[in-house]
Amino acid sequence: MALAPTEKVVLGSIAFAIFWVLAVFPAVPFLPIGRTAGSLLGAMLMVIFRVITPDQAYAAIDLSILGLLFGTMVVSVYLEQADMFKYLGVLLSWKSKGAKDLLCRICVVSAISSALFTNDTSCVVLTEFVLKIARQNNVPPHPFLLALASSANIGSSATPIGNPQNLVIAIQSSLSFGEFLLGLLPAMLVGVFVNALILLCMYWRLLSVEKDEEHALDEVISEEDAASHRFSPAAMSHPTASNSQELNPVLEPMNSWSSPSSNGSTIHTETLRNRVSSKQSNLQGTLSGGIELTGNSRAPKEGVGGDDFPQPREEDFHSRRLAKSALNGSDEMVNVDEGDTVPVQPLEENESSAKQWKRLLWKTCVYLVTIGMLIALLVGLNMSWTALTAALALVVLDFKDAQPCLQKVSYSLLIFFCGMFITVDGFNRTGIPSTLWNLTEPHARINHVGGIVVLTLVILVLSNVASNVPTVLLLGARVAASAAMISQGQEKRAWLILAWVSTVAGNLSLLGSAANLIVCEQARRARFFGYTLSFWSHLKFGVPSTLIVTAIGLLLIRG
Repeated sequence: MALAPTEKVVLGSIAFAIFWVLAVFPAVPFLPIGRTAGSLLGAMLMVIFRVITPDQAYAAIDLSILGLLFGTMVVSVYLEQADMFKYLGVLLSWKSKGAKDLLCRICVVSAISSALFTNDTSCVVLTEFVLKIARQNNVPPHPFLLALASSANIGSSATPIGNPQNLVIAIQSSLSFGEFLLGLLPAMLVGVFVNALILLCMYWRLLSVEKDEEHALDEVISEEDAASHRFSPAAMSHPTASNSQELNPVLEPMNSWSSPSSNGSTIHTETLRNRVSSKQSNLQGTLSGGIELTGNSRAPKEGVGGDDFPQPREEDFHSRRLAKSALNGSDEMVNVDEGDTVPVQPLEENESSAKQWKRLLWKTCVYLVTIGMLIALLVGLNMSWTALTAALALVVLDFKDAQPCLQKVSYSLLIFFCGMFITVDGFNRTGIPSTLWNLTEPHARINHVGGIVVLTLVILVLSNVASNVPTVLLLGARVAASAAMISQGQEKRAWLILAWVSTVAGNLSLLGSAANLIVCEQARRARFFGYTLSFWSHLKFGVPSTLIVTAIGLLLIRG
């Protein structure tokens, strides 16, 4: 494609430059409006400057990508509510054998969860677990944070739903979920292993620091679990004031159960325990003529029951059970022999048990729907509609207003994609990307080693300068067309190389991917375990890891 008229080239370049600055530096001082507003501003400028028409702008928005992205985000929300990521966090510390073992576990869990539930989601929910693990092992958290972010990026490369750029590649290349997975899974597995090895080598001495107390991890977890339930009302051994007020209505039904006494004496009780005990005596005395209750005396008189002392603890416990049964409106008569206690199941316990079973059934349904979605993707069904179907199935199974769950969807990300589609399409119409690619393409063909190296360097640089999703939008069709001239198999390989390199390139610097920024920000804002991951500490690890993992992965990608 030749260059457009000079006016269109200049105005289109200005609009794209504004979008790029706000996408890479969302809090830039002269216009701190953020990435989402920046993408919309770039899209609007492309239309205002007449680089593209309004109809072309609407056509540039890829609804299939937005549908797939929305569906996977909804599924991730319900998986989080079903405690999936909580279980992953527990798995990180289960029977741990030390800091090195934990670091390897973080790499594996982060990679797998990112491949299935997107890297951004995994980083959001696992960062706090990682900070707790670092604290429990008395080591600085940055090796674990680096393991989380870098493994999330590498793991997300294996599937089309692992990250946004893979969504774009899967839709544009028409590769099925299975083809994508089989093409990149070997590179992903080896990449995670090599990445963990690099982390162990760089931080071996730091991870070898002995803990202050043996089995500190298990002890801390136990203490935290105990603290979370220490002041639970269900664990209280004494009734609260509100509970006592709830039991006051039991006085009325107890007074209605009075009957003539054989000795003509009368009794009256003030405390709840004595009132319930009187009910118990009433139940036992109905066979011998009954007991009359009046309001004249404050304690059982001599000859009534033959006992002026307080009831034993077990009987007292049973009395409270009877009171609760009366409060719940139970008309069931319980015959109790002296000294025996008959447990009466409270209604609250039945309701609690029913809720637990419903919760377990719902969680099982969420997991089954998610597995069904993955199977449907593997057999080659339309990815966007499969994800949307799974999302709506979970909404229906939840059987309540879906607004709270839908509010957790990142609509700002969807809007960012809309603006980015329009802005990148407008920039493509200026002819600048095509002209630059025409200069590079003869040296970047993937049928020889030198071409792969050149193409890899171009993708690495652009992914860290312009971000990986715009890089894929700019280069995808051109790289595929160049490879298609060699063979059909090479075209598929070119798409896989683009997916692999643009994703792993995110590990190069802290600004290379959204997952890195999420981990950094989540760690900084953590309530009790806050830690700031610096740009230079990430770069020190990111450069060698990115170059080595990228190179090894390229050797394993086949068309």
